Formats: sequence, structure tokens, C-alpha cells
Amino acid sequence: MTARPGSADTALPTMTPTSPDPVAMPALPGAPYFHWRDGELWVEELPVAELARAHGTPLFVYSASAMRDAARAYQQALAGRDALVCYAMKANSTLAVLELFARAGCGFDIVSGGELERALRAGADPQRIVFSGVGKTRAEMRRALQVGIGCFNVESLAELDVLDAVARELGCRAPVSLRVNPDVDAQTHPYISTGLRDNKFGIPHEQALAAYQRAATLPGLQVVGIDCHIGSQITSVAPYLDALDRVLDLVEQVEAAGIALHHLDLGGGLGITYRDETPPAVQAWMAALLQRLDARGHGHRRLLFEPGRSLVGNAGICVTEVLYTKPGPAKSFLIVDAGMNDLPRPAMYEAYHAIVPVRPRAGTPELWDVVGPVCESGDWLGRDRALVTQAGDWLAVASAGAYCMSMASHYNTRGKAAEVLVSGARSQLIRAREVPSDLWRQERALALDVVTSTRA
Repeated sequence: MTARPGSADTALPTMTPTSPDPVAMPALPGAPYFHWRDGELWVEELPVAELARAHGTPLFVYSASAMRDAARAYQQALAGRDALVCYAMKANSTLAVLELFARAGCGFDIVSGGELERALRAGADPQRIVFSGVGKTRAEMRRALQVGIGCFNVESLAELDVLDAVARELGCRAPVSLRVNPDVDAQTHPYISTGLRDNKFGIPHEQALAAYQRAATLPGLQVVGIDCHIGSQITSVAPYLDALDRVLDLVEQVEAAGIALHHLDLGGGLGITYRDETPPAVQAWMAALLQRLDARGHGHRRLLFEPGRSLVGNAGICVTEVLYTKPGPAKSFLIVDAGMNDLPRPAMYEAYHAIVPVRPRAGTPELWDVVGPVCESGDWLGRDRALVTQAGDWLAVASAGAYCMSMASHYNTRGKAAEVLVSGARSQLIRAREVPSDLWRQERALALDVVTSTRA
């Protein structure tokens, strides 16, 4: 659907209920920021239907309060500690989202030169940026050194040597921590596990001491810390404690070898509820980690954390319109205007997202596969969902704040969706819907003298 006119920053009118007897609906992941009122779905103090009417669909809708409160939970859990929360911006790198976290006092965890530029554009303090990732280029290293980022999380011996050379060319020293792979099973999806021996991330635990000794000899490097990240969507405290113990063992070995470590970067990865997961509350999770740190005599150290999904995942939904209903003998399909290019997680991970009507209808639910318009059999958003709906209705795909827009593509020459941020009773369009001309803006028409016909 094309975008409808809408103010970039406006208070929207309230709507009347769809029926005198609203249909009872369960709480969504993302409650209380997304909630039911007068028989329909609201975000904070605005009805979602009015946002869809104003801006068109597919439409990502975010709660500013949900993001701020999530960041505050980390900061409060670390109160009294020398600590920095660095938002892992790969989860959602929209500029307004980054600005929100920068204003909330967060630093940033980046994994590319492009993310560095986005963070700087959003007003990030370079000293509060850590640069992770296994494949940093020389150009990315050079730019990061020139702006003065806080730390490089180095993931291989080869990277150590290249970063040393780049820093010496610039006449400076690169602050580094080594990302250590502790070989701990995070008990999560294999595609988002990062701390096992067969993952591509980090330096193997048994090689880490030698790597630190090597780093300490390189004149272009300044060793400042140690980093560990075991995966994403982790819903148990136990893997974190296992990893922390292995990291602290290594810290003690490294410092016994005469190399001082000023900070511990313990990564992110805390999960959220998509369906029935029960991840620990940030306060309880952090209390367990801090207790272990204190018990082992490391509570004085500066701490860095890199949450992503847990700050934004349940702060967003994607609103999509039902285009067609397609009953069938084996499967019945709801064809909607959002597809795998907008919401890649189901196609990539067979991930579950709750799907609910924005304005529920009374009636007997039927089972539907909710699928998009992309020309792939893997283009589905939800399978066997019990819904009462018809063409023209809006559906909300929950838990869409993380790894949706940031992973969106232009497949099938589909423009990226619009994004709206809501705070209280006000909304702001933070990304305009792309139109076709946006998609080929960087392309060039054919200018070469090439064969335009063939002979049999």
C-alpha cells in the first residue's frame, strides 16, 4: 500500500470502538506499551489503526517509552558501578532510535564502518563506541582511529597485526580488547550462537593468553580490556555465569603475565518474550553476574554491556494489511502486504512472532498461514494462526523492533517500510516509505556499446 498523507510530528485523534462489545484479547509481548483499549490495539496513548491510516502499511511502529525504560533497567541495575551500556545497533539502526539511546546516556556497539557513521550522525560520543566484528577493513579501522573510538574488540590474531599496522601509519595507538570465545553453549538458535568452538567469532579460550602476550608487544596497540559475547536471545542465567567464570580465569592469567586489563565487556544477548519464553528480568540477571564478579574479587572493574534485542525487540510492531483471503483444502492463507523483505526472521530462523488483529472482530477463529507477496515459498510471517479477519483488516506482527528493519531488503524491488516513533500521545515519522525511484538512485543506465541482438 502506498503511504497516505500524515504529519511528521502530530497528535492523532482517538477512535471509537469497532463494536459495543469489544473482543477480549490476550496481552501482547510488549505490554504495557502496546495494549488493548476500547476494543482495539493502542501504542502508548495512540490507536494503532490511526497510525496505519495516516502512514499506510507495511508500517513499523515503535514505543519510545519502551526503549527508554529498557535502557533505564540496565542503568539502574548497574547503579554504583563503573559501567557503560553500549546499545548493539545492529538490532535496529534507524537514526531516531540511535538518537534516543544516545540521549539516554548509552554508548554503542558497532560492527561496520557504516554503523560507525550512523552512530556519529546520531550524536554518539566516539569514546563511548566499541567496534566489534570479525571482518574489519583497513579503511574502517583508519576511520575509527581518526574519530577516536573507545575500543576495538579484536577477534583474531591476523586482525591484531593489521590494526597495529594501521595505527602505526596514523602515528597513534589503538585501544583493544580481545574477544574471547569461551566455548559455552548459550542454548539458543545455532544461527545466533556465537560462543562455541565452531563459531566464527572470537579467539579460542586456549589461545587467548598467547594472543594477549602478542598484543602487548605491538607498538600500535594499547591493551585495555577483555570481551566475551556468547550469543543472542538467551533466556537463562546459567550460560552467562559459565562464560563469566571462564573469562575471569583468563583475566587472572593475563594479569599474572603482567598485562593490565581495565575493563570487562560481557556482551549482551539477553532474550525477550516472543511466545512463551521466560527470560530473567534485567535486575535479576545483572545481580547474579555482579554477585559472581564480587565473589571472585573483580567487582572493582569497569564493566561494559552490549544489549540490543532486549532494548528494542518488544518496543516495536509491524502493521500490515490483509490483501486477500485464500482458503484451501490443505492450507488457508492470509496474503498480507508485508513480506520476508520487511520481516526476515521467520524465513531465516523459522522465528515466531505473535500476530493479532489491530481491531479484533467477533466470530469463530479459523487457522491461517499469514504470508507475504514476495515470490518465494519461504515468504511467511506466521503459520497456523487462529484469526477472525477479512481483506482490508490490519494485523499487527509483535516483537518487531529488533532484526526486522535492520535486516530488511529490497528483494522483488520492494521499497522499505515507513517507521513511526510514538511517545505518549504524539507520533513522529522517522523513516519515510521508499518509492521505486529510491531503489535505483545509485544505479546507472547502460552506456557501453554492447550487443543488443543475436543471430541464430
